[in-house]
Amino acid sequence: MRVSKKYLAPAILAVAGLALAGCAPTEQANPGADLAPVKVAIITSTTGPLAGYGAEYTQGFKAGLDYATDGTGKVDGRALDISYVDDAGDADKAVSAAKDAIGGGTQIIAGTASSGIALAVAEQAAQNKILYISGPAAADAITGVNEYTFRSGRQTMQDVATAGTFVGDLAGKKVLVFAQDTAFGQGNVAGVTAVLGAKGATVTGELVPEDATEFTPFAQKVSDANPDMVFVAWAGATTGAMWQALSQQGIFEKFPVVTGLGDIASFGAYGEASEKISFLNHYFGGAAGTDIEKTMITYLDKNGEKADLFTPDGFVAAQMIVHAIKEGGGDDVAKMIKSLEGWSFDSVKGKLTIRAEDHALLQPMFQAKLKASGDTYVPELIKIVDADTVAPPVTK
Repeated sequence: MRVSKKYLAPAILAVAGLALAGCAPTEQANPGADLAPVKVAIITSTTGPLAGYGAEYTQGFKAGLDYATDGTGKVDGRALDISYVDDAGDADKAVSAAKDAIGGGTQIIAGTASSGIALAVAEQAAQNKILYISGPAAADAITGVNEYTFRSGRQTMQDVATAGTFVGDLAGKKVLVFAQDTAFGQGNVAGVTAVLGAKGATVTGELVPEDATEFTPFAQKVSDANPDMVFVAWAGATTGAMWQALSQQGIFEKFPVVTGLGDIASFGAYGEASEKISFLNHYFGGAAGTDIEKTMITYLDKNGEKADLFTPDGFVAAQMIVHAIKEGGGDDVAKMIKSLEGWSFDSVKGKLTIRAEDHALLQPMFQAKLKASGDTYVPELIKIVDADTVAPPVTK
């Protein structure tokens, strides 16, 4: 486990404080200056199969923190003590890290790209009554799992609802979900069944073991099933090999294929089928066209980084943490939770709302396609799908 800490107290703030010293009492200018730093633990993958997603999230978090604190790194004058912990894609390591952080007085934890890990950390949040904001993890089960858990990214039901905007009448149609046998994949089968099944489709799942490296037999099963649409839900290092197997079995010529557009590293993974796939999309750089997105991209550019699939998730997490501390106090979890419930705010993707009933994050989604550009492919926006259209049902 690798841990790094950083106290966020730039020298520029001290200079500004001197300039203002004669205008107002120190306590009014910096009401949190005499309080201990608020401890925040960011637990996500910086090594392991989801390391790339963890990097995107962390970069977005730092950009969001800069934005939400106006570059000070403080909330109402109070410093933040932020620990960045590598879970390596392992639930046991993540839980151990969460326990260590909680034992050290941390009451705010954020992060994780794996749905299985997020659910495990959510359990720790409930047991220890601390605030947890999950990251890119998409499983629907995270929404409403307990009163202490929120999310800063989208969930599977929003992906599926976006996929549904590509097709017409689904009554009597067969939809096959091709996914890994993980919490993420199982969540996609459940989500497609709930969303597209409710519109009359018959939904089946072809779930592939997570450790599989040969996908030809599974691609053949997809062909044999003869579906009217194939919905592909995949993540991690085997993505390229999976798409190659589907191409070799002629799946794209036989059936319409809908999937989520991944991060930049995956844009070249679809091969000759790239321009044949209909992509639902959580985010790609430049998709939203908002002022906040431009601010984030400028920050990333200065650090030699690019906006990517899960960069907004980190950005939003920082906004949520700063808001919770500012409105609810960094030491009172109940007040922080109350401050987040029902909160609507502008972010990278546009207007977001944290639904009070179950903590779902309502947000716009995107339709996209890939277009050839030299020897690679680049995403092109087809349509912004409004938050209400893809809002998941309330978890009860």
